[in-house]
Amino acid sequence: MVNFLLSVIVPVYNEENNIKPLLDRLLPVISKYNYEVIFVDDGSTDKTSLLIKKIGEKNKNIKLISFYRNFGHQMALSAGYESAKGDMAVTIDSDLQDPPEVIEKMILKWQKGAKVVYAKRKERQGESYFKIGTATLFYKILNFLSDTPIPNEVGDFRLLDREAVNYLVGLKETPGFLRGLVAWPGFPTEYIEFKRERRFSGNTHYGFFKMLNFAIDGIMSFSTKPLRLATFFGFFAAGLGFAGIIYEVIKKILYPETFVTGWIGIFVAVIFLGGIQLLTIGIIGEYIGKIYKEIQKRPKYLVKEKINL
Repeated sequence: MVNFLLSVIVPVYNEENNIKPLLDRLLPVISKYNYEVIFVDDGSTDKTSLLIKKIGEKNKNIKLISFYRNFGHQMALSAGYESAKGDMAVTIDSDLQDPPEVIEKMILKWQKGAKVVYAKRKERQGESYFKIGTATLFYKILNFLSDTPIPNEVGDFRLLDREAVNYLVGLKETPGFLRGLVAWPGFPTEYIEFKRERRFSGNTHYGFFKMLNFAIDGIMSFSTKPLRLATFFGFFAAGLGFAGIIYEVIKKILYPETFVTGWIGIFVAVIFLGGIQLLTIGIIGEYIGKIYKEIQKRPKYLVKEKINL
């Protein structure tokens, strides 16, 4: 008989068709341990919460946190971490793209001393080349800009030791990018490779623009280098403008007969400098926006109800 408690955290949003298939595969894997499964309903409008409640009436280890509205995937994970009582916590999505059978291998790595165990994708079924390519590009840009190395080809399917969970729960900042926050302390880390399967049912809730916002959040949360790049852009634009002035003065002196005052050069210069200015203002605005959200100190989410907690 094992002497530890396993917490499995499952964020859900309109996943009524995936709840039972997930539990059919998950429970046989974790039933040999002391366990709790914490579903975090991120404001679903279908019967997701109702199904989980019915299952929770028969199995008190199945628990539910329900939000009033959609606060986002990262907030749902945070709520799960804050409620988890286990010696370790595994986060997994409900669409069965991340196979529950990998959890056993994660636990073995944890028992050998790992504080963080990532499930690393070696193959991704059912995902377009565009999505895979943009995800790879995002991590390359993020690791180029960030002072904290963030693992590539990993998502939110991971195991965290109680120490790592306590660290996350104790953070005072709004956890907009948990993948970076998990990597930041440098806890002893291991990896389990797996083949990511096709989504069992329904469509992904992370469209292009959501992924873009997520990427910007990640970059802005773990790097100030974009501000430095904005400064370099400013110097570059100023240097280019100064070089243009010198060029025109020399041309006027040496070749006055060929000197023609044209609007095209002015137009290009204005567009170029305007673009640099807007880019710089946008970068600064992103950081100011993050500061604004932090000083508001609003709750990260609002809980509508809790079941078996």
